[in-house]
Amino acid sequence: MRILLIGASGQVGWELARTLSGLGKLLTTTRGQRGDLSLDAGNPEQLEATLDSVSPDVIVNAAAYTAVDKAETESEVATRLNAQAPALIGAWAARHRALVIHYSTDYVFDGAKDAPYLESDTPNPINVYGRSKLAGDHALIASSCNALILRVSWVYGMRGSNFLLTMQRLMQERESLSIVDDQLGTPTWCRTIAQVTATVLARSPDDETARRSLRGIYHLAPQGETSWFGFATAIRDKLGLDCTLDPIPASAYPTPAARPANSRMDASKLRDTFGIELPTWEHELGLCLDR
Repeated sequence: MRILLIGASGQVGWELARTLSGLGKLLTTTRGQRGDLSLDAGNPEQLEATLDSVSPDVIVNAAAYTAVDKAETESEVATRLNAQAPALIGAWAARHRALVIHYSTDYVFDGAKDAPYLESDTPNPINVYGRSKLAGDHALIASSCNALILRVSWVYGMRGSNFLLTMQRLMQERESLSIVDDQLGTPTWCRTIAQVTATVLARSPDDETARRSLRGIYHLAPQGETSWFGFATAIRDKLGLDCTLDPIPASAYPTPAARPANSRMDASKLRDTFGIELPTWEHELGLCLDR
């Protein structure tokens, strides 16, 4: 089985390069020279040529434009990577009967629901990033390829740029911080995303008909929920840092891109389909910081 991992230098991609290596012949791409192949996934000609050259059985697309606030003024760049690239991947995969694993986001929802979101809930993104990601989801589904879309939220890890690393740095620099406390979600360790991806791939059937029956969107979220303030508090306590944290409403911390007040997602479909039961987000955070 030939597996092409697109976007291996990101925080999720870096973990995927390790969890997928035992499942087949893995080739990785990055925008620089750190992967097996150099690829700008936002360049259609390069992307098509890479797919033709590798001819993968499985395409794992971890490449994405994730700068949520910058996307408000860089919508064309976000659209190329988050919408047009998945459309091209889906079209190629449909022609060659390849399996696609792709990552979506909680930001496709407006956050107005007063309960965890289901895969059947209607998306209504409130920022450019969310709209570009939703367009990519729709393009993959419309292509009729065998696509498994894993929707994730509040991704963090020990690499790249994320809330955990930002809090760790700021808590060491400042005596107090004000953190938003009225936006709810579930922090998700990037290694958990990679491990779930490997399990999903290992448990996906080889039979074309059976595989098509599984195509669609799956929410990937650990158990439990918290606010950004709660997440920051857990980070501080687990690291043993001395920093006062003050809860504030989102209205007191305006950002260029609006964020959904509710990013909670129900992951029971993933559990029922693939037998994957995720632990609590607090447990995952402890494992991440221990390492």
